[in-house]
Amino acid sequence: MTKLKLPGYGTLIPIAVLLGCAPFVPEPHLVEKVKMLLSGTLVRPLDIFDLFWHTWPFALLAGRVVIDMRGKVDTPIQS
Repeated sequence: MTKLKLPGYGTLIPIAVLLGCAPFVPEPHLVEKVKMLLSGTLVRPLDIFDLFWHTWPFALLAGRVVIDMRGKVDTPIQS
């Protein structure tokens, strides 16, 4: 199986923060959409797309962390 190539943390973290928190005022879209999801009012296709749009950088960042952690666990300690 080939290893998934993801951008580095220096790229993923700023993208996740900027896209996840945009627009910053009055309330980030991600916070608004999660509130809508929890209250059961996230029904419009545009709102669902918006939730995914603002969440995908966090999913890539989580994937990068998991891949890196697996690599450290599988790597034998050399002395």
